[in-house]
Amino acid sequence: MECAPEYTDITRVNTLLRKKLNTTKFSLSGKKAVAVFFLLLFCAASVFSYFVTYKEQYYRLFHIHYQQYPDDVMENIYWLEKAVEADFCNPQYALAKITDEKDWEKYRYLFMMHINLKLIEQHLRLGRTWDKQVAYFYDAPWKEEYLRDLEKTESCYQAGLYYWQEALLWAEKANAGSFQFLYLTDIQNWEDERERIATGELDYEKIINRELARVRSVKESFLAMDDETY
Repeated sequence: MECAPEYTDITRVNTLLRKKLNTTKFSLSGKKAVAVFFLLLFCAASVFSYFVTYKEQYYRLFHIHYQQYPDDVMENIYWLEKAVEADFCNPQYALAKITDEKDWEKYRYLFMMHINLKLIEQHLRLGRTWDKQVAYFYDAPWKEEYLRDLEKTESCYQAGLYYWQEALLWAEKANAGSFQFLYLTDIQNWEDERERIATGELDYEKIINRELARVRSVKESFLAMDDETY
């Protein structure tokens, strides 16, 4: 399943280019105008790709919409995955105050834990797009469509289990005894997530397995339908 978003950065680049061209004080011939346009496009694209380099920068591109459509969710998944793959920025630009190497080490563990938790949330949200809570008898004429949708839902939820294992790994590292009295208050919500995982209050494996069992039950109900169902 592709999760590539529709890019919106080209809109900002085009806006920048229009402003540049509108403020030009001299007249250009058609060929020169085209040349300048593509030169500015290349420069703007290069500048943008240069600045979006580090984990923290990609994480800032992640956002929650008031009403989130599948494309919005897939865009968020894309930015979060890029954040996982990228390098950390210099500690002075971190999302929390870093005073020594111990702070820096725990910060990196918490960051990776948090990113994986957000990936779980987004995959669950995406899976709900196609989820069918109940198989009613009058759904029989469209059972094949519903079964295909439920396959997508199941795939999204199973992906969440993978990210949960990753989150557990990083949470365990952040819970090391050497960090027992170290709290990064600038990212208190990440510390809260770590603590909830440690105490078992936050257990996505239990949540996701419950949802997967329900989805499989709904699929079985659809598979049991025949021409006589409706």
